[in-house]
Amino acid sequence: MAQLTPHVPPTESPAEFTAKAIVLGVAFGLLFGASTVYLGLRAGLTVSASIPIAVLAISVLKRFGGSTILENNIVQTIGSAGESVAGGVVFTIPALIFLVPFGPGYFNYVQITMLTLAGGILGVLMMVPLRRALIVKEHGVLPYPEGTACAEVLVAGERGGRLAALVFGGLGIGALWKSLSWILGLFRTEIGYAMARDSQFPNATVAVDISPEYLGVGYVIGPRIAGTMVAGGVLAWLGLLPLLSILGQHMTEPFPPIHPNYAVNPATGRPFLIAEMEPGQLWSAYIRYVGAGAVLAAGLITLARTIPTIVASARGSLRDLTAVAGAAARVRTERDIPMTAVLGGSLLLAIFLAVAPGLPTQGNFVAAVLILVFGFFFATVSSRITGLIGSSSNPISGMTIATLILTCVLFVALGWTGDIYAPIALSVGAIVCIAAANAGTTSQDLKTGFIVGATPVYQQVGLIVGVLTSGLIIGMTTLYMHQVFGIGSAAVPAPQATLMSTIIRGLLNQNLPWGLVLVGVFIVVTLELCGVHSLSFAVGLYLPIATTAPIFVGGLARAWVERRTGPAAESDVSAGTLFSSGLIAGGSIAGILYALLVGTGTIEPFAAIGAAFPLFRDETLLGQVASAALFFGLAGIVIRMAIRKVE
Repeated sequence: MAQLTPHVPPTESPAEFTAKAIVLGVAFGLLFGASTVYLGLRAGLTVSASIPIAVLAISVLKRFGGSTILENNIVQTIGSAGESVAGGVVFTIPALIFLVPFGPGYFNYVQITMLTLAGGILGVLMMVPLRRALIVKEHGVLPYPEGTACAEVLVAGERGGRLAALVFGGLGIGALWKSLSWILGLFRTEIGYAMARDSQFPNATVAVDISPEYLGVGYVIGPRIAGTMVAGGVLAWLGLLPLLSILGQHMTEPFPPIHPNYAVNPATGRPFLIAEMEPGQLWSAYIRYVGAGAVLAAGLITLARTIPTIVASARGSLRDLTAVAGAAARVRTERDIPMTAVLGGSLLLAIFLAVAPGLPTQGNFVAAVLILVFGFFFATVSSRITGLIGSSSNPISGMTIATLILTCVLFVALGWTGDIYAPIALSVGAIVCIAAANAGTTSQDLKTGFIVGATPVYQQVGLIVGVLTSGLIIGMTTLYMHQVFGIGSAAVPAPQATLMSTIIRGLLNQNLPWGLVLVGVFIVVTLELCGVHSLSFAVGLYLPIATTAPIFVGGLARAWVERRTGPAAESDVSAGTLFSSGLIAGGSIAGILYALLVGTGTIEPFAAIGAAFPLFRDETLLGQVASAALFFGLAGIVIRMAIRKVE
């Protein structure tokens, strides 16, 4: 084990868990929690918020009389809980809407919030016995790149003003861009072209959602992952979809499975034929099942690849469980939440989920036990994986899929089949997903604290505070987005939640279209045989190309910057990453503001208020090119900000 001398020695006790740090951390948790809900529902992706929150904490607290490094660390710790919990929520809980006939009844504020808080708190508690095994003992082995980078930002706190200017600049430009396009309607929100149904290459589609948050996501994840994602989209929209259309031109009977929305063609009064369907209809009715199979296989392969580390981590965690429980914390930097509180709290959570009225899990103690077992297992997996590749690349969807499959298989073995058990299975998967997401972020935060010399128990309590406060706004934002746009619509498609509902319904009702699913499975197997890690590709295959294409543009922007300046180390904090993080938050916040204005009747959806600039709303090729030029101009701004030195 590599030895570390923390920035603040254990013998010193500067101000840490103070009122101003808690209040500011809660405020950032609410802000980034709400913006992550929007981003997750729109794109099915999230990115870590720890570094921008740390930067903002340093800047804001300087204006209020200054702060210690440990206070700044508490701010980012509490604030990061909102982002991680929100990601787990929007990946799973909205699937309740699609689990008919019982699911929609569970999709209300109280149920969403209770599931959110249970999963978030469980994720923190499960990480307490793992801290010494993964954060302390394996320092130097598990880099925890985002946690290490965040520590560097905190240590270099005197640079906070310049760093914060980058985040605030990105936030302002992202909000301005989204407001001009969505709220004022000055230019198009999407550009693209689809070939005609009767052409030589029917229904081949290229589209780009020109949103600042997608561009920012692409820059943050980098060109390799962004390129792999868009490759999946190219296969789906420029390969599989035209192939299906060509074959469909010679079919005179409907080809099952037809999506319920397309069971009857209003023009003919009979089910849609493939030759009669638009690209979006074909994707929804057929291609998304191929994408679901790809994500399913890629998620399971990703987990299987980590089995040796999972087993080693589980053994070490169990050994340390008794050691930590029996050892008195003699120094400040070794104080954790007591193991009695961890075990008692976990047990009380399980009992609460089994007896709480109105929850899908009410009266089902099997589900409560599964939540504890899968929660601890995938908390370990999540912490280990984020230690290697970071929170933003954590394959939470793969862990959730594995949980859902195992739960549904057990339910079928017990004879619990049909729609009535679908919300129960989803609740198990949702709580485990939220717990795993928060465990990964908790690991990064504890790594930051380990480097700067924080008190672990204050961080752990701070994370619980972040879960309890941000959980309130997360449920509210999710429900409001559904009330205004309808989750599952083009505005908020909730791709991950849609995938979860597809898997649950298909397994419990035993009617999953396995032919299409297996096509996706063997596409992934082919990629793995070629030496390509397939999870990013599978996600791109499942998402609309309008989502992955702008992410790819962001990845290209980062590739261009790194060609000029050289690639950044994993733990480096670059100007481009900070600016792009602000871009994501700004675009997401403006999207929520747009939902508020539409929901209150202040504006009409996508109303063209800006009639003075008709060129940028024109449907012709000229209008498409003009809007594309605007978007590439935004990419140019990102590049210009990224090549600046962070000093």
